[in-house]
Amino acid sequence: MSKRRIDLFSLLDVERIEANLFRSSIPNTDSQRVFGGQVIGQAMAAACRTVEGRLPHSVHCNFIQFGDPEVSIIYRVKRVRDGKSYSTRRVTAIQHGSAIFSAMVSFHATEDGAFDHQDKMPDVPPPEQFTAEELSEHLTLPEMPQMIRNYYGPDRPVQLRPIEICRYVGQKIDGGRIHIWLKTAAKLPDDPALHMCALAYASDFSLLDAVMARYGRTLFDERIISGSLDHAMWFHRPFRADGWLLYAKDSPSAQGGRGLTRGLIFKPDGTLVASVVQEGSVRERR
Repeated sequence: MSKRRIDLFSLLDVERIEANLFRSSIPNTDSQRVFGGQVIGQAMAAACRTVEGRLPHSVHCNFIQFGDPEVSIIYRVKRVRDGKSYSTRRVTAIQHGSAIFSAMVSFHATEDGAFDHQDKMPDVPPPEQFTAEELSEHLTLPEMPQMIRNYYGPDRPVQLRPIEICRYVGQKIDGGRIHIWLKTAAKLPDDPALHMCALAYASDFSLLDAVMARYGRTLFDERIISGSLDHAMWFHRPFRADGWLLYAKDSPSAQGGRGLTRGLIFKPDGTLVASVVQEGSVRERR
């Protein structure tokens, strides 16, 4: 659990130390390893600092090894391509002289298109129906594990309001589809790139938990060992990360110690703003 709420704006404001070299701040947490979403968001922020007039439309990431939360992360950006419509950046995150993470970030110049369609948002209750007070009441149930109470505590940089909260006490979800409303705890400046980096940070929250939903179990189960292997994200339409967004997740496959998860992120009015896919290692302790 965090010692105090992480300042997400400061966390994503990576320091430029050379033309294509950036350094992260160190969040004040008790975590034993760096949160994957932190590395994704900071890598995107570093890449954005090397591109002008274009916003990210996709990021493809590989987690190489766990990050050390006690030291800064160095982000090395390689300017792969600057074309008429697209720019590409390769970002490598380094700690203790070794790569812990890599990402390809693609940028697109704004243009009009002849085709425009999207999937429909799931029919779920609005975020106002899941107030902080009601969530707190659920979290104080005797059968609710302490780890889950901490996970949804008030000191998170991203507010999380799960819809299928009963799955944390053993309820199986048919088809494994789960939903959670989220937004940053603090209001962010009017910078579209910053909101994209913030949503990339938030996109790693509980995504692999979709693997466990159909079994009535969660990644908080101490018998489960999990970790992200890779993560891909596409940005479709404008949004604000400090306004409520619905994260609809499912897991189409799990086998051989790996699980695949997918996520669609919508604004409350039904606009699809982003898509996410992640594969992770999901194993049961022997």
